Amino acid sequence: MIKNKLLKQFLVEPGTEVSLKDYVTDWTETGEARELGKEFIKERATAILEESRASLAEAQELLYASDTHSVLIILQAMDAAGKDGTIRHVMAGVNPQGCQVFSFKKPSAEELDHNFLWRYMKSLPERGRIGIFNRSYYEDVLVVKVHPEWLGPGSPAEPDAGFWRRRYEDINNFEKHLARNGTLVLKFFLHVSKDEQKRRFLERLTNPEKHWKFSEADLAERAHWKSYRKAFEDALSATSTKRAPWHVIPADRKYVARALVADIIVTAIRNLGLKYPEVPPEQLARLTEAREKLEGEGSGES
Repeated sequence: MIKNKLLKQFLVEPGTEVSLKDYVTDWTETGEARELGKEFIKERATAILEESRASLAEAQELLYASDTHSVLIILQAMDAAGKDGTIRHVMAGVNPQGCQVFSFKKPSAEELDHNFLWRYMKSLPERGRIGIFNRSYYEDVLVVKVHPEWLGPGSPAEPDAGFWRRRYEDINNFEKHLARNGTLVLKFFLHVSKDEQKRRFLERLTNPEKHWKFSEADLAERAHWKSYRKAFEDALSATSTKRAPWHVIPADRKYVARALVADIIVTAIRNLGLKYPEVPPEQLARLTEAREKLEGEGSGES
């Protein structure tokens, strides 16, 4: 497992003003990482991911058996930061019956006629399950902050600072409500550099097997890089709380990002202190009776 001292550098302390330039996108380029070497880091990250997968499978079984909590994992990022790959690799060992993934696209007319949190509320995980939001209600303070014309009917044409402040408050209150009712909220911003995004876009354009991944809309949104960066900084600053803090994950090296996300998830679930349900004495007696009955049966078919 990864040491807490290392993980703390990726945590957004509640109440702090976030400047993304203070967070690295390629952890292998830091001083402490250079001493270890990239090959060692890659091997160690791969091992941590494998260990975390096994631990996550056990933690999920315990989560289901205890039936006291649910887990909501939120992934936000610039395009091509690796959200889909992170989900696929981190959750590879999890029982599909205990995990659900939702990707939120452009809201429908019906969804726009409700409050902005409505469509997300319908997809929350029930007790015993892990839910993953591949993009989330944070899109409603990110994409629409860059494109306020997409806010929908009933919204101001030019929303002011107070409009966004109220939305941040709504999100914080929503997550406070979830935490009070047994939902562990884990939030990850996959922090990719503009140069790395360019490289990944070019790979999609030059590799025929990845053509399907590229959308012209991705290139159009890249033109708003600075605006999105500012929107993310504002959202991270306003909504990193003790109950639901943000983690800024360096995402230029996919193996680093996946190992960090996996380790943080496993550690957070373990810290819930979950236990398997205790069997009452009368039920335990019936279990003993059933076992003795089976053990007393003769071999073969009757």
